[in-house]
Amino acid sequence: MATELDLPEGTVQNILDQESLKWVFVGGKGGVGKTTCSSILSILLSKVRSSVLIISTDPAHNLSDAFQQRFTKTPNLVNGFSNLYAMEVDPNVENEELHNAEGMDSFVSELANAIPGIDEAMSFAEMLKLVQTMDYSVIVFDTAPTGHTLRLLQFPSTLEKGLAKMMTLKNKFGGLLSQMTRMFGIDGDFGEDAILGKLEGMKDVIEKVNRQFKDPDLTTFVCVCIPEFLSLYETERLVQELTKFEIDTHNIIINQVIFDEAVESKLLKARMRMQQKYLDQFYMLYDDFHITKLPLLPEEVCGVEALKSFSQHFLTPYQPSLARGTVEGLEQRVSILKEQLKEAESELERQRKGKEKV
Repeated sequence: MATELDLPEGTVQNILDQESLKWVFVGGKGGVGKTTCSSILSILLSKVRSSVLIISTDPAHNLSDAFQQRFTKTPNLVNGFSNLYAMEVDPNVENEELHNAEGMDSFVSELANAIPGIDEAMSFAEMLKLVQTMDYSVIVFDTAPTGHTLRLLQFPSTLEKGLAKMMTLKNKFGGLLSQMTRMFGIDGDFGEDAILGKLEGMKDVIEKVNRQFKDPDLTTFVCVCIPEFLSLYETERLVQELTKFEIDTHNIIINQVIFDEAVESKLLKARMRMQQKYLDQFYMLYDDFHITKLPLLPEEVCGVEALKSFSQHFLTPYQPSLARGTVEGLEQRVSILKEQLKEAESELERQRKGKEKV
């Protein structure tokens, strides 16, 4: 295991310094704080880039809640910024719109449904085609929980397989397909060549995006987790899958860490010991990663000001306010205990008065 001096810096500064980055994915297990982390990353990037777009691809959108502003499927400027935009995309809605289409689009949709996973992939391809027409310096993806994200990252190969399958069908049953399109009254502009042409039209976008996703200069994936067994397991699975897809990842954000700040609660002490066991495993498994630890807070991080305030911990490793064993630490513990005693005495007084009234 690498010593603390050998470990890469525990911040996201490396992402901000990498000027060539075009795509930044933020993902992990559900409920670990992906939206908060992706929102803060986009805020930090907006300070060093000309324009930033953050996209939520999670059907249970939380981006609007994080910024306390309503977002739609088209980019909207985030309040308080001149170069940060946000949008929320739901693949299921996109698919419904595709199914309700008429003529050639409807026929393409029906054919697409015959290839597993291609409907989601096509809607994502359409979104990327739209995004590529816009001039953003960097795009941050706030993704859905791990399984959905992995399917999303597979979309270029899914579509390529789909296109290959369609071409094979055309070569084998070209005449039959032609007769079918005429039988259903689909001819001319809506014939087999037009259908395949529409799918082929996506191929350039797919291949371009596929190349970009596999280029570490253009794309990186930030894994967000919490110091618990299931989250550690999910992160390991995610890193392995990303390696298989040849997608760069060298940042892990560990959220909701309980630091030793004169903690008196037995429950918190027990949780802190449990967390330390998994933190040690993270550092052992990912000694070449930038691991950023974020403290567990007593309140939610909602709204632009709260996000900006919390963003300092992404750039400077969090330090507990006072360490145990020091005079200051002991003084703080005494102060906390006095406060707790005062609250207990007040509660006792209220209980006594309540009994007297009865």
